[in-house]
Amino acid sequence: MTARADPRALVRSRSYVGLLLVAALLGAPISAAAYGFLALVGYLQRELFVHLPAELGFAAAPAWWPLPLLAVAGLLVAWVIRYLPGTGGHSPADGFKAGGTPAPIELPGVVAAALLTLCLGAVLGPEAPLIALGGGLAVLAGRLLRRDMPAPAMAVVAAAGSFASVSTLLGSPILGAFLLMEASGLGGAMLSLTLLPGLLAAGIGALVFVGLNSWTGLGTFSLSIPNLPPYTHPSLAEFGWALAIGLAAALVGTAVRRFALLIRPHVEKRSFVLTPLLGIVIAGLAIGYAQTTGKSSSDVLFSGQTALGPLITNASGYSVGAIVLLLVCKGLAYSLSLSGFRGGPVFPSLFLGAAGGVALSHLPGMSLVGGVAMGMGALCASMLMLPLTSVMLATLLLLSDGAAVMPLVIVATVVAYVVTSRLTPRPAATAGATQRDDEP
Repeated sequence: MTARADPRALVRSRSYVGLLLVAALLGAPISAAAYGFLALVGYLQRELFVHLPAELGFAAAPAWWPLPLLAVAGLLVAWVIRYLPGTGGHSPADGFKAGGTPAPIELPGVVAAALLTLCLGAVLGPEAPLIALGGGLAVLAGRLLRRDMPAPAMAVVAAAGSFASVSTLLGSPILGAFLLMEASGLGGAMLSLTLLPGLLAAGIGALVFVGLNSWTGLGTFSLSIPNLPPYTHPSLAEFGWALAIGLAAALVGTAVRRFALLIRPHVEKRSFVLTPLLGIVIAGLAIGYAQTTGKSSSDVLFSGQTALGPLITNASGYSVGAIVLLLVCKGLAYSLSLSGFRGGPVFPSLFLGAAGGVALSHLPGMSLVGGVAMGMGALCASMLMLPLTSVMLATLLLLSDGAAVMPLVIVATVVAYVVTSRLTPRPAATAGATQRDDEP
């Protein structure tokens, strides 16, 4: 290996030190932009679903309130996808994608589609738009700093921007790094070379999030689940349940994804008619759940990011029937949102997995924390096909309980990942290539 190809030599080079400096400089403004995006989402959700009904004279938002908002969301998202550059970002029905940084001209469409999706009630999360926003802003800044920046260096800068924008949302820069590394498939020398600038940008971004929270008082916007009951150690019965939960999560995740992929081509052909119709059906599911159970329609709407903690801490207030109906309505709304809207698939999968764990905690030999942890890890792995990230998400979110419950999460996640892989058809090109390799 030559000195130029040696990663240790590259780390010592002046050009790499320059990349670290660029990552450090970009970490603060990109994290501030991500914080502003999340703050705007939270503000608009409150204005549209809480304050606007009051200003119109309603004592509280009427039961039908989500219908017009989600219909408008579908119409406007369809317009953004059709007429703005970049189609509003990649379709979340294809799964989580960390690559493919949008060009600067595509950023307005990505942000607009994400805001309309997240603020008006569709069931998707903010992580994919944040990754695209961070990477796109980093590329824009890199071009302004140096127009002739080599493509590999630009890729590192884009990755650092994505790290900075998404890491604190997940509660830990390390967790954000795992998500992006596993999704991008980086390994070997490129892993360490990309990781260092990304971690530096993410660390600075975490400080920016803390500072802005203290200054504005708006909140950290980081996913966390406090006030959980203590969990000591797994039982033998729970290990048996881990196998069943992994299998069930694989079936549910595959069904959600396949239904989204089944209807997506039809939505794309007649987007101005069918995307608003999707919004109306999602609203109908939320209204039906709320009217049947007496719970809030927000359990079904939105990504589930802010509702996840209250669902678990108030689990005793949900009957088994209410939780089962929530799983059905949220799962269908999630699948419909994947097919026509724009956002990320992570948070709804965590919420659905946690809801399934709450339902299973009523069974013999199953604890609440164990069921929630296994459900989150297994369904997240089935939807994202990122097993390491899924294990870390499910355990780190449970704070002090995470270490004790990790063996169960690993078993459930591995089963879900393997079964989902078996249920997922191979692409035609891959299958053909494999067949030719086997031929004499």
